[in-house]
Amino acid sequence: MNERETLFNLIPVGLRVVAIQGVKAGLYIGMNGEGFLYSSEMFTPECKFKESVFENYYVIYSSTVYRQQESGRAWFLGLTKEGQVMKGNRVKKTKPSSHFVPRPIEVCMYREPSLHEIEEKQRSRKSSGTPTMNGGKAVNQNS
Repeated sequence: MNERETLFNLIPVGLRVVAIQGVKAGLYIGMNGEGFLYSSEMFTPECKFKESVFENYYVIYSSTVYRQQESGRAWFLGLTKEGQVMKGNRVKKTKPSSHFVPRPIEVCMYREPSLHEIEEKQRSRKSSGTPTMNGGKAVNQNS
């Protein structure tokens, strides 16, 4: 990996809303009321970005908090050709500076137990040893 590459985690925090967190430092990206990006140790509303797929299949990220007052146009995350951060209220969604291609490197997914599964486990503590089916995959009841 060269030093110009930086990895970020995209963390879902709502419907089509993500938090962007740097892998190395663990800091969140936020956008302030002037359109400047900053890093934050704490997750705040300014760290939420709406994730949208643009016509060319690139992904664009806009602030969920701030937008142009008169026109209502969203403020977007953008980088110059040199990799410098652009001021959000100067970035247009149609320009390549705001287009990103997320690449899954590692996907972490956790299955939440349903109330039905919890009741079943409590009733059958002695476990028959037979796996139950969950989404086409065998899941051992003991785990």
